[in-house]
Amino acid sequence: MNEHIKQHFSKEKIHHLEQLSSLLRIASISALSAHKEDMTNAANWMADALTEACLEHVALMPTKGNPVVYADYLHAPEKPTILVYGHYDVQPVDPLELWDNDPFEPTICDGKIYARGASDDKGQVFMHIKAIEALLKTTKQLPVNVKFCIEGEEEIGSPHLPEFVDKQKDLLAADILLISDTTMLGPDAPAICYGLRGLCALQIDVQAAKSDLHSGLYGGAVPNALHALVELLASLHTADGAVAVKSFYDDVIPLTSNEREALAVLPHNDAKYQKQLELPALFGESGYSTVERYMARPTLELNGVYGGFQGEGTKTVIPARAHAKITCRLVNNQDPIHILDLIEEHVRMHTPVGVTTKVTRYDTGRPFVTRFDSPAIQSAATAYEVGFGVKPFYMRMGGSIPIVEVFDRILHIPVVLMGFGLPDENFHAPNEHFSLENFDKGLRTLVYYYEHLETV
Repeated sequence: MNEHIKQHFSKEKIHHLEQLSSLLRIASISALSAHKEDMTNAANWMADALTEACLEHVALMPTKGNPVVYADYLHAPEKPTILVYGHYDVQPVDPLELWDNDPFEPTICDGKIYARGASDDKGQVFMHIKAIEALLKTTKQLPVNVKFCIEGEEEIGSPHLPEFVDKQKDLLAADILLISDTTMLGPDAPAICYGLRGLCALQIDVQAAKSDLHSGLYGGAVPNALHALVELLASLHTADGAVAVKSFYDDVIPLTSNEREALAVLPHNDAKYQKQLELPALFGESGYSTVERYMARPTLELNGVYGGFQGEGTKTVIPARAHAKITCRLVNNQDPIHILDLIEEHVRMHTPVGVTTKVTRYDTGRPFVTRFDSPAIQSAATAYEVGFGVKPFYMRMGGSIPIVEVFDRILHIPVVLMGFGLPDENFHAPNEHFSLENFDKGLRTLVYYYEHLETV
């Protein structure tokens, strides 16, 4: 990175924080219809920032939901084109009482900026805009071509973006998709994410009698919906935590020896992990390390189980209804629709006598895995080493960004997941924040990546 760019970042640091704060003040919560105007304001803010950064063809492009913000700068013939993806929507802020400050009034403390969206994903998208702006305002050119695609519905599963990407695949055509919406492993421990788990969600409803019954008058003679649900849920796993649904693992591609070696060197300590979570013991599928379990193996988790009386004291009833909410994290070639089919069949086969069950399906997203030795990712590794002074790790991420697989499938380009957040920055939780040290180092990292990708 040349001296002019370093001076630019130093000179603009306070202005950058002021700009970022103005973006973070916009309550762009896509899940709540009351914030529709905020969504429009956030999209306009992004468009204005891209224009100020000297990008061209800036536009708010309509979808059936919130608009996609597009921009480009295509003046480097024969050089690669990078498509930068991010999102301007944020999660809801409840429970509000657990925030130390107003979630939409950014606060800087101990080298961190606190606000909803600071890390996920406004802060990281903002870094890309400022990296491009620095290059254009100091060198008057870019060493690569860039396009921006910033959506407003990622936090609700990107329901309208797949259709948009398919319709606009010529406009979005590129050589590399670059995303900063993942985390590093820790301070000064950058990590390149080469895989994301997919997901599927469902609810099981159990119905017994037409209404709750008196446990004295009917106990012992009729089925109990909660008993039936517990029996059914217990059938979903083996004693060691593996999923017991027939054929659940059939499409899972085993981890390669190179992947297991890469995951084995990640800075993880089981004892420290267990202590941090205040657990008496860790638990999981046998034959796999803790890191492999939460990054690269499929799961089936109960997210909520409820039914019957839940108030203070006791109420002697036999519940007529019981419910469970379930999500699965999926890997490799697992198809979420097929997995839902398998679970629904399992529920049908294991429904206890005397009750009926209903399965309702919710969100789905396909998993994504790419080669971590690809040139685009190796270039990112070099950039991290320059920006942070250490070599990055290679990891999969246990979470899901379903739209990544959509981009991969429709555009057929390498995907580089190059995040700058930290695992403990409370994204989706109260007191979300973003490290300003990582913000500074991340800017240098991104500039180096843009400058040197041309050699790949």
